[in-house]
Amino acid sequence: MSTAPVSERMFIEGPAGRLETILDEPRERPAKGCAVVCHPHPQHGGTMHNKVAHTLARSFVRLGFSALRFNFRGTEGSAGNYDEGVGELDDALAAVDWLRSNGPGGPLWIAGFSFGAAIAVRAAEPAGADGLIAVAPAIYRFARNLDTHPRCPFLVIQGDEDELVDVEETIEWVNGLEPGPELLVMTGAEHFFHGRLVELREAVMGFVSHNTVE
Repeated sequence: MSTAPVSERMFIEGPAGRLETILDEPRERPAKGCAVVCHPHPQHGGTMHNKVAHTLARSFVRLGFSALRFNFRGTEGSAGNYDEGVGELDDALAAVDWLRSNGPGGPLWIAGFSFGAAIAVRAAEPAGADGLIAVAPAIYRFARNLDTHPRCPFLVIQGDEDELVDVEETIEWVNGLEPGPELLVMTGAEHFFHGRLVELREAVMGFVSHNTVE
């Protein structure tokens, strides 16, 4: 049986105008839950087509979830302009609201990579997320001074050879959270997880499966 999702490209309304999205859904319906996936930094080539963001979405689809990827404001077909992480948080929350209203129901997870992981961390509490995946989170640039931190099941994945997000900073941040997230440090993995995407997918699927109540 094919594990390829049923994908639909569409636009949804965002706070700065239309947001370009792709909704990936499992072939076996109905989906058991849904996930919003946030892409890396839009001013450094990040889009919803990024391989890590794509891997995150497919991980959820393989588990029977619907996954919504979207382009932040000013990225490809999305309206607006880059807003240094402020407006991008609003974009993520708009994507969550759309998925809650139009998705299958069930648990809602938020996931992100790099810049997108920092946005996902900031979005989790106001969105009332049931779970969170943060891959190579650029916390010290975009989410350092949080008023609240996520209290849902929360996995952080970090490569120890990441050339953009310092592994020691990630460990320091994780150790300062209470309750703390689960931390997986992937030995030999760099920022974009080249050659490690299957391993990344399996880690995400294992954590989500273990922390999802059907």
